[in-house]
Amino acid sequence: MSLITWSWIFLFLYIALMVGIGIYAQRKIMHADDFATARGSYGPLFLALAFAASTASGATFLGNPALSYEFGLAANWANFLYPIGVYVGILISMRLIATSGNRFGNRSIPEYLGDRYQSEGIRLLVSILSLVLFFYLAGQLVSGVVMFELMLGLDSHWALIITTVVLLFYVVLGGAHADILTDGVQGAMMLVLAVIVILLTLTGFGVEGGFTGMLNNLEAQDEVLVTPLNENTPLYHSWWSIFVIAFAHMPLGLLPHLGNKLWALKSDGDRMQFVKLAALFGLTLGMLGLAGLLARAYFGDALYQQGANPNQALPLIFIEIFPTWLAALIGVGVLSAVMSTADGLVVSSSQIIANDIYRRTIVPRTNPNLSEEELDQRILKISRVSTIVVLLLCMTMAWFLMDVNVALIVWIGVGGMMAAFAGPLVVGALWQGVTKHGAYAGLIGGITVFVILHAQLFNPQWFGSGAVGEMAHWLYLEGPNPYSCAVMGEIVSIAATVIVSKLTRPLPANHLKAMFGADAATID
Repeated sequence: MSLITWSWIFLFLYIALMVGIGIYAQRKIMHADDFATARGSYGPLFLALAFAASTASGATFLGNPALSYEFGLAANWANFLYPIGVYVGILISMRLIATSGNRFGNRSIPEYLGDRYQSEGIRLLVSILSLVLFFYLAGQLVSGVVMFELMLGLDSHWALIITTVVLLFYVVLGGAHADILTDGVQGAMMLVLAVIVILLTLTGFGVEGGFTGMLNNLEAQDEVLVTPLNENTPLYHSWWSIFVIAFAHMPLGLLPHLGNKLWALKSDGDRMQFVKLAALFGLTLGMLGLAGLLARAYFGDALYQQGANPNQALPLIFIEIFPTWLAALIGVGVLSAVMSTADGLVVSSSQIIANDIYRRTIVPRTNPNLSEEELDQRILKISRVSTIVVLLLCMTMAWFLMDVNVALIVWIGVGGMMAAFAGPLVVGALWQGVTKHGAYAGLIGGITVFVILHAQLFNPQWFGSGAVGEMAHWLYLEGPNPYSCAVMGEIVSIAATVIVSKLTRPLPANHLKAMFGADAATID
């Protein structure tokens, strides 16, 4: 049978499995909180698989191999540095977020931050900022399109529709439970795929001379493909650009689509085991970017030609190397990576609408006398309807972003958020002295700096030719590098949070005790 035939067979089996899980998960949805968080429902191993699967997105499976294909060895710094950044950030903040979030019954990261700082304004601001995750979700849909085009022979229009409909069905049914259950299964599939990719690359499979022959092949095409830095791209052109990859990702694990999962852990005593397992799985999945090196050795610069795309590097290498049935099966594994991140994004985005905007903002002003049961069922209904709205909107966005590198689409969505959250979320978990005004300063300062730098909204000539002018020129050149812009935004967010907090009135001691529990201390 042909690749397309095998792909359709495995696709139907995959869809049946996801829909079956969605139907099963629906049985676990009794209340709106079940849909939003699946609170206290999963052990460390399964949740670690689900969490790692969510951190490994279409960018991991398609965007990063594409960058490796384009820029060679230098691009692979990101493969192990970004998971390190993610899980260091989780280690820093998980205890407070998981414990106090459960204590306050939080259903979203915006709601948690609103309660942390006793501020409805912060909750609303974070909710609005979180909507840029639509770019992240759009990037996952683009990844799904790439896979469906290659494996099923569909045009982009139908590929996008199928990707959206599959997600729509099981997430609307099962919410956070469907998200975690499907992600756990998908995470296991993805780990197998990652191990295969690592082994293929380290052995230089199919390339004369093995791994050494692969490197020689790359050097013959362009010597910068085998150097630790690549001056042809702002992403990996200096050691600064390498350093910022890890630092920039530290708040990633606390963004709404991932942070929500921390509340699904059954026992607080399992936190360290969960983090260790998730970090191990995350590092393994991160190494999928290595496939781009093997693809470049196989195909040369063919993926730059009309009708091709570097985003196709990983699936094409599988089609080239494996029997058709196995290539089709692996293709479904790649698709699972796309779905595993997309479903978490859909759930978290729907909760911004249903929980943070409707339950916490609209209801107290319009229907304050609603019974708890009536309110809960109404929120559950809104959660499902908003899931549909979010997916349709992001499908439209994905249509216009088809030719953009998936990894870069993702960073349009997350770079500004991580810059904004570094102060209020990360520092706020480490230091009880962060005030409401400090949180505001961190949020606004971080995202403002990211937008100004990444969009290059200034002319370095404005600052003259001295030391300040040289710094402005350097910042301008860093603009295309979203990691660098995110780090500089994070630095500003942290600094603004600390400075303004030192100058403004601390939160009430009784609130800090309720938030931090036994760890609460007197604020200097």
